[in-house]
Amino acid sequence: MLQNLFETGKTVQYTMPTILGSIMASIVLGLFIGWVYMFRNAYSKNFVVTLATLPVLVQLVVMLVNMNGSVGTGLAVLGAFSLIRFRSVAGSSRDIATIFLVNGYWIGDGHGIHFFTPSFFAVIVGSLMLILNLTKFGTRQETGERELRITIPEELDYPNLFDELLKTFTYEYQYDSVKTTTMGSVYELSYYVKLKDVSQEKHLIDEVRVRNGNLPVVMSKISSRTQEL
Repeated sequence: MLQNLFETGKTVQYTMPTILGSIMASIVLGLFIGWVYMFRNAYSKNFVVTLATLPVLVQLVVMLVNMNGSVGTGLAVLGAFSLIRFRSVAGSSRDIATIFLVNGYWIGDGHGIHFFTPSFFAVIVGSLMLILNLTKFGTRQETGERELRITIPEELDYPNLFDELLKTFTYEYQYDSVKTTTMGSVYELSYYVKLKDVSQEKHLIDEVRVRNGNLPVVMSKISSRTQEL
């Protein structure tokens, strides 16, 4: 049974136009998916580059497995790749993609496929990763995400007090918390906001000051550091 499992079965033959066409389609779709993920979202460059690279990387690995035509090879790939994510040492998504690339080369070179084919695939994926890391693709842009803290006197009825302003200056906003300060004489409201135009930040603060009696207003950036996969 084990012998039959690891015997080479039906293989798939790919022509060069098919390979190049599939690679180009995967690269374009990967870049599109990366761009969609970045749209008005907090992200890291490493994750976006990995997200854009994975389609072509997985496609090439699947091609190598099909060229070998062994069920045992497919099971070996599954076991090897399962170790990439569930490793003990913390790392970035870029580390995962690199290990994925090394394993992909091992599939082709270690299972009798001519060394040119896995080497060609490794050069394609490695070059794509290098280009994306050297360019501005995935570099975090200003998203306008802010934490807005507004101090108001205790006599003001704060629910919905600043909704009109926030709808004008932000794509979205969320009321987070309220607390009393200075022996309960003033309230401090906390909002999460996403500005439509970062250059209008001062205008928003000025409008808030008109309504809160010129008491302190704090607008601070939200940390862009996100936990890596």
